[in-house]
Amino acid sequence: MTFKSLVAASAIGLTAVAPQGTKQGSPDEHLPSNITRMTYFGERASWSPDGRRIAFMEKSFGDAYEIDMSTKALRLLTQYPHPGFLRVQYLPNGDYFLIGARTFTDIQATRGRDQEMWILKHDAKPGDHALPLDHKISEGVAISRAAMKIAWSNTRGQYPDLLQQGESVIYTADVVYDEGTPKLANKKEVLRAKAPECTLEAQDFRNNDTELIYTCYRSPFADVLGVDLASGRITVYRRIPGEYNEVEGIFPDGRYTLVESSREQAQHNSNYIDIWKLRLEPESADFTRVTHWGEYEGYKASNPVVSPDGRRMAFQSARSKDPAGVGYGIFVMDLGR
Repeated sequence: MTFKSLVAASAIGLTAVAPQGTKQGSPDEHLPSNITRMTYFGERASWSPDGRRIAFMEKSFGDAYEIDMSTKALRLLTQYPHPGFLRVQYLPNGDYFLIGARTFTDIQATRGRDQEMWILKHDAKPGDHALPLDHKISEGVAISRAAMKIAWSNTRGQYPDLLQQGESVIYTADVVYDEGTPKLANKKEVLRAKAPECTLEAQDFRNNDTELIYTCYRSPFADVLGVDLASGRITVYRRIPGEYNEVEGIFPDGRYTLVESSREQAQHNSNYIDIWKLRLEPESADFTRVTHWGEYEGYKASNPVVSPDGRRMAFQSARSKDPAGVGYGIFVMDLGR
């Protein structure tokens, strides 16, 4: 079965003709045959390089977990006292990349000002701590599938002495190990922007790491763009004046990406989204809806990521009233080929 037919089957399973937000109950009570619930808690899923495991966060400012795809066995990754992490992803070498603060002050300050990058070794034992990269970060990180290369953004919130009010910047760097201690090397500035026109967040590398796909936030909306890392040339992939489109997991071949979009929603902001598939071509109109969580009152589907073989998508069930990233369980959709 092709991807389009699977999406159609998903739509039929959730009665796609229903107006947004009019269904009662929960979408996870009416799953189509190609969607499987993996957990009853958790958010921000990430695939392991071999596609056999998914790492995810227990909750915002919580612990990081990992689930085995074949057995559904859970493993706690952060087995030591800490103030809470927001994200976990895999590096190509199998180590875990964590985002969290050294201390917890309050939700707003700790999330917007104090988040840092950490590495937890893949063979860490209970009690082993994640190791700091000694650099703050705004929101998420882009990690190469093939190299120990990352990209991230910073705002004035993390570095008030370096950035002006409303300014954001994207950097790239390599993660290297010095006698087992992880460090950042070859840090380069890629792009700067100024709110309210744009606030930057790095998402994924593409085309053998020559291009970086990123989100440009222009509150309450968002756009999908890419920057050529050699020339600095920017490509607009989807920018609709009154539409929220936050780019998420990219497909392994780099031709398509998943997007959290407010298209077909009653309102156009990050609280009213479903998952769409976008072909990465300039001003792309090849845009296909993948989930229909928003047809159920108060629900949205978010934070999708694609497996290394391109056959499956992990995502989370979320609530429209909650902040971005908050989730209530990890699901996997079979995308077919």
